[in-house]
Amino acid sequence: MAARRLEHIRNFAIVAHIDHGKSTLADRFLELTGLLEERSGAHQVLDDLDLERERGITIKARAVRMAYRKDGRDYVLNLIDTPGHVDFSYEVSRSLAACEGAILLVDSTQGVEAQTVANAYLAVEAGLELLPVLNKVDMQGARPEEVKEEIETVLGIDARHALACSAKTGEGTRAVLERLIEVVPPPVGDPEGPLKALLFDAVYDTYRGVVVYVRLIDGSLAAGQRVRLVKAGRDYDVMEVGVLAPHRTKVARLEAGESGYLVASIKSLEDVNIGDTVTTSPPPEGFKPLPGYREPQPMVYCGLYPTYPKDFEALRKALQTLRLNDASFTFVPETSEALGFGFRCGFLGLLHMEIVQERLERDSDVDLVQTAPNVTYEILKTDGTTVRVEKPSDVPDPNYIEEFREPITRCSMIIPHESVGSMMKLCTEKRGVYVETQYLSPTRVMLVYDMPLAEIVFDFYDKLKSATRGYGTLDYEVKAYQAAELVRMRILVNGVEVDALSMICHRETAEPRGRRILQRLRKTIPRHLFAVPLQAAIGGKVVARETISALRKDVTAKCYGGDVTRKRKLLEKQKAGKKRMKQVGNVEIPQKAFLSVLSSDEDDDAKR
Repeated sequence: MAARRLEHIRNFAIVAHIDHGKSTLADRFLELTGLLEERSGAHQVLDDLDLERERGITIKARAVRMAYRKDGRDYVLNLIDTPGHVDFSYEVSRSLAACEGAILLVDSTQGVEAQTVANAYLAVEAGLELLPVLNKVDMQGARPEEVKEEIETVLGIDARHALACSAKTGEGTRAVLERLIEVVPPPVGDPEGPLKALLFDAVYDTYRGVVVYVRLIDGSLAAGQRVRLVKAGRDYDVMEVGVLAPHRTKVARLEAGESGYLVASIKSLEDVNIGDTVTTSPPPEGFKPLPGYREPQPMVYCGLYPTYPKDFEALRKALQTLRLNDASFTFVPETSEALGFGFRCGFLGLLHMEIVQERLERDSDVDLVQTAPNVTYEILKTDGTTVRVEKPSDVPDPNYIEEFREPITRCSMIIPHESVGSMMKLCTEKRGVYVETQYLSPTRVMLVYDMPLAEIVFDFYDKLKSATRGYGTLDYEVKAYQAAELVRMRILVNGVEVDALSMICHRETAEPRGRRILQRLRKTIPRHLFAVPLQAAIGGKVVARETISALRKDVTAKCYGGDVTRKRKLLEKQKAGKKRMKQVGNVEIPQKAFLSVLSSDEDDDAKR
């Protein structure tokens, strides 16, 4: 039977910049459809992670099914609330693949921001119908007409008839929901055909195994069916199916076009792959799996090590469980001479790295040591081969390197017009190359630069916020790899290289950067009974040095008189003891010494 339009279903997402009101608007929709008591006191119901509530941001995309009656007809609305931060754009792209339309929410007091542009382009690339909506129109600083012009100028979307609402008070939200039903096309599927479903998320339940979230394209799904996860090639008996309304609610059957969950006693985490296709077992003849998702490309890497070696297996299990719920980060085991056994983890950005580390420490109760983050580089060797370098210790001998390449990003910054000068100066300091300036309005400017990713992953976002008094926003995407004068800088403590502190940096900035790192280490590594030299070296050349002075004990304190030779004899004996201790003594490096490498230059200036 041919596929047909499922007129009673609407699948849509809400996309916007950070703090433009996505989760609050989702709350109002839940109230309008009876899933949440009106003004129940609950806020951001779909942000159910503790970290989401503490930080006030959405980290995980969440799906919810709602029922709504319009013009005497019942509709099923599947809403996906998406994150707004640049580091979680992969969550947004996955959500949009399961939708036919999206609400483009814009704060009428702040206007079009960097992630508004990025998420709108993601929705257009996914072929979704966009419905522009202006939020926070009840606020004193609202400027809806100017913001409509910005939407048309920057995004090229007709915003003359854009709806206005206040997600906080509920004003205009019903009109948005009803317009959504009119504008967003229904899904296309074959309810009578063989089962074909997209696996778009999963969570691990201690008692029920892996709970899989699916969007049905064709066919139907019910308890008792035997299904196959195509990529893993494993078969399972479905024990339960249901919908998220907003919590898991058991139903008899899921039909084509709907989203829901299935429980099938999946115990092996390796069997579940986000983007996999779920079908009947055995698959029908001539079956073609769905294309799935484009694999995310981690751009920031760091090492995660358990503080206590006995926690290594606990950390592995915690990483596997989290990987199931967050497919955008990767991990592989590695060994460090300084830190022992751990994992090399890849992330989409610095906030993503911070969130993953916090979730690991909270969920698994494992104390972690984190090494300095670095980006992925490409090296063209003298034999013509190209290798990817994810950590400094992988850099080959300089004699075998033909060309060292670093990732270059296209950075779009939307800033107040009075901050243009300070931002251009900052971008130039970060080795940025000017691309263009675009005036969105008389007071707001979009500044575009090409900058090395390594220059923005540390503290660029903080400096941007400082330079623009908090009004600047940033979006970036990796454009290409470009040759640069890059070197591997080794950090030596007491003559021994500490691989966890080594880094790749530009030759021009290597010496001052190495000196700053050594100054931080000198403050954080405790003093020993012998002097501890700290060195930064490039190849065989030491470019910076600091010394942690030895603890001094006054061995002559009890000499109250007598010949001076008595004191000299005691001092010579102490000197010989320190010399022997320097030869056999070990220098312990505390965790805060590794973390001090992550602090920005501004922190040092503030302390001085």
